[in-house]
Amino acid sequence: METTERREAILAMLTKAERPLTGTELAVRFGVSRQVIVQDIALLRAAGEQILATPQGYLLPQLQKSDNVQAVVACQHSREEIEHELSLVVDLGGKILDVVVEHPLYGEIKGNLMIASRRDVQNFVKQMDSSQAQPLAVLTAGIHLHTIEAPTASVLDEIVAALREAGFLVM
Repeated sequence: METTERREAILAMLTKAERPLTGTELAVRFGVSRQVIVQDIALLRAAGEQILATPQGYLLPQLQKSDNVQAVVACQHSREEIEHELSLVVDLGGKILDVVVEHPLYGEIKGNLMIASRRDVQNFVKQMDSSQAQPLAVLTAGIHLHTIEAPTASVLDEIVAALREAGFLVM
């Protein structure tokens, strides 16, 4: 398969996918290395495709209108408290869309999370531990922003109250 055809096929798969697709899954499907897929995704993005990279894999943003509500919250906590923070949100029915920190040199640095379940939280923490990667918040003494999505304003209020009660919100 030619590289252009592979990229078109990757885009078609992402368009039809009901869940994020990992680089490894795509590499196996097309008989190439994961690094080739990473390069394909980079070139598709450079061509204007809005492909998100999340800890669960690659996905296209949903084009349909959602009735969900969103809020950006400022949090601060230690690395050891990440699982607790994320679990509070998903256990109450929310989804953590991203994490953002303000870097003094680079400005805003954003990571797409798309964490919507306890399983997502556990996988994220496992990946963080096994890779020994540091969370973005280490750059800002633990201070970071999350965009949180919830099905209703009352659920979102409940999530914010739980984060406040746990001492995670920056006032």
